[in-house]
Amino acid sequence: MCGIVGYVGPREAAPLLVDGLKRLEYRGYDSAGIATLSNGSFAILRSPGKLSNLIALLEGSAPTGSTGIGHTRWATHGRPTEVNAHPQTDCTGKVVVVHNGIFENFAERRASLAAAGHRFKSETDTEVFAHEVEAVLSEAKDLEANDLFGAVRLAASKLSGAYAVLVASAREPGVLVATRMGPPIVLGIGQGENYVASDPVALAPWTKDVVFLEDGDTARLDPAGIRICDSDGRPQERPAHRILWDAVAAEKGGYRHFMLKEIHEQPIALAETVGPKVSLASGELTLESPLLEPDRLAGIERVLLLACGTSWHAALIGKFLIEGMARLPVEVDYGSEFRYRRPVVTGRTLTVGISQSGETADTVAALAEARRAGSPILAVVNVPGSQITRMADGVLATHAGPEIGVASTKAFTTQLAVLFLLAAKLRESRGLGSGLTAEERGALARLPKLAGKTLGLEPRIEELARRYHGARDFLYLGRGLHYPVALEGALKLKEISYIHAEGYPAGEMKHGPIALVDEHMPVIVLAPDDGWRDKTLSNLREVKSRDGIAIVVTTGEDAEISEAADEVLVLPETIPELQPVLSTIPLQLFAYHIAVRRGCDVDQPRNLAKSVTVE
Repeated sequence: MCGIVGYVGPREAAPLLVDGLKRLEYRGYDSAGIATLSNGSFAILRSPGKLSNLIALLEGSAPTGSTGIGHTRWATHGRPTEVNAHPQTDCTGKVVVVHNGIFENFAERRASLAAAGHRFKSETDTEVFAHEVEAVLSEAKDLEANDLFGAVRLAASKLSGAYAVLVASAREPGVLVATRMGPPIVLGIGQGENYVASDPVALAPWTKDVVFLEDGDTARLDPAGIRICDSDGRPQERPAHRILWDAVAAEKGGYRHFMLKEIHEQPIALAETVGPKVSLASGELTLESPLLEPDRLAGIERVLLLACGTSWHAALIGKFLIEGMARLPVEVDYGSEFRYRRPVVTGRTLTVGISQSGETADTVAALAEARRAGSPILAVVNVPGSQITRMADGVLATHAGPEIGVASTKAFTTQLAVLFLLAAKLRESRGLGSGLTAEERGALARLPKLAGKTLGLEPRIEELARRYHGARDFLYLGRGLHYPVALEGALKLKEISYIHAEGYPAGEMKHGPIALVDEHMPVIVLAPDDGWRDKTLSNLREVKSRDGIAIVVTTGEDAEISEAADEVLVLPETIPELQPVLSTIPLQLFAYHIAVRRGCDVDQPRNLAKSVTVE
């Protein structure tokens, strides 16, 4: 949830730390702080609220020092105040710590340390770790515990929970130590300098070569290199990954908000996602994963899709696609629910984890549960080298590039494209077809252009947002493949505008939600020209008979829609399996423009963080 950044090398650390935190602020914005080491002591600056408050402090007196750590916080333990902001320190002020996650036994350890004479200043669980390191160093009787690397390892062994921690000590200038159990930590490899961050996007301006720590790893960084050991103290050589995102891709590029930029990047994101995976000339699928070879898929009897949030909505659409195209039974489950029941999973179940970040804690834990049951694991992920990709038997990458806005947009539509290709591959493995049909190839080839054409509806959508931004409630209705689109549209509106919205299968409206419909209730009805259209239009008439405000999203306006609808958005049309990609885009724009009208913080909505890396 929180963002961590660190630097060790010859340059002034403070500007680099702030630059990295700007790219990580989507992970938390309750407070921010940095600590730099100079002449044997730390200069620490912290501020509650957004990163801009910290930057204002730095304009007056930027600290010096070529070793430093920084943090942007999403509060868990302790209110979002200056005293609870990170970095946190020990009693001496010689150990500084930043932390993402939750130490579950912090109260017990805090009481024990306090009884031993340690003085605590904050309400945070993070401060406990600084005191644990201090205690190990002060009591060190062997070489391992007498340096920061060993002290951090021993301190971590006393705490339980999910955590990523970065530590610096005035006793060892020019050294950083990181450790993780759950939330991500990535090391950036430089020339005569090295970096640490929660997300590779923070490192984009300085290095493309990164190393991801595994659970239980501890890493020591100095300007000359990196040393890693696992939870048992055994030296490890973790592979380096090359991240191809550039720094410009993480900037707004002239758009008012990251979310708007990312909505408009969907045509290119779709093209770059589909391009490497299929020949649009022959229809041959090139999903390069041994797990998807015919012999590996031959025994698969069932597919399990695991995800959270927006990715769960993509999974619901994936269920329709796989069952319809490959005729395989599919179950969709929340990662957060799956691991707390007794799921029926075997080696004949293909488990697919779907995640933008590849670090979603609940999805990671659910996949581990499926792995223990013997299921092969396939990952649909946007971040190369992330935890889910490392635990999977096969990976289907969504090449959406960095997604900074908290509300997911291009990651969702590229997930839909990948799930369509997966459904086609499973169909092929079952002898129901070979590659893509000519119609499917044509639809995929045109999809980026049609997405761009859909974006051309933005002026009309902005007009609708101006008209309806004062509504207190919205209802979204869809059938079949468009029921999950309704859920996703409602989620986007809730996330960034704080308007109550519900998505429902249109056929369920009479089973309760219709009671909410009155002259003040806008109802967004998804009615493309598909096999469910006639049924959906009957629901539209039910909305109008109760004086509801009907906003219809369709692929063709006819007399029936014109008569019943208050507002109509006509989208480009593609094959039914890919229509949800296009139908989602106007709902994203609608939520965005309503949020802007209401003065909401679009990229950093309250109480939300981009990557949910702890429960």
